[in-house]
Amino acid sequence: MAYPEILILRHLSRRPAHGYELRKRVEETTGIVINNNSLYPALKRFVEAGAVEVTVEQHESKPPRHVYTLTDIGRELLHDLLSDLPTAQAGDDLEFLTRLGQFAFLDAGERTAIIDTRSAALESHRERLAALEGRTSGEFWSSAVVSHLREQIEAELRWLKELRAEATRT
Repeated sequence: MAYPEILILRHLSRRPAHGYELRKRVEETTGIVINNNSLYPALKRFVEAGAVEVTVEQHESKPPRHVYTLTDIGRELLHDLLSDLPTAQAGDDLEFLTRLGQFAFLDAGERTAIIDTRSAALESHRERLAALEGRTSGEFWSSAVVSHLREQIEAELRWLKELRAEATRT
């Protein structure tokens, strides 16, 4: 699961932040809640890897505040995470949409590779649903679910085709 790391690094690329502020900014802009059990271990890994620097700000009558700043290594890491959508994660909506939302940072080849990987994952899912459809035995509720899921996949595949055309133009 790379999307929390992408979101953390992306928000730090805008400006330095302390942990609570970073967590709130991610939630406010994406609706995704990153809890402290995910945020602080990720920040620690980023600091250890040199992707993020931490400075401590002292405040009177308050605990010290750790402020995190993205480094050049962190910018490279962010790009690498954005430009790679592993096949195993391509079916995950959040993994794909997190990268799609940051396509401005990628070149046309990287964009189309991500779209193609997502399309392949959806095609595979569509095939599994087709096999399931044959096993519903005409039972209304099961058939309704399978039909709905297939319609969603078909709609997204059409959308991805449009996005792919746009990705090669820009």
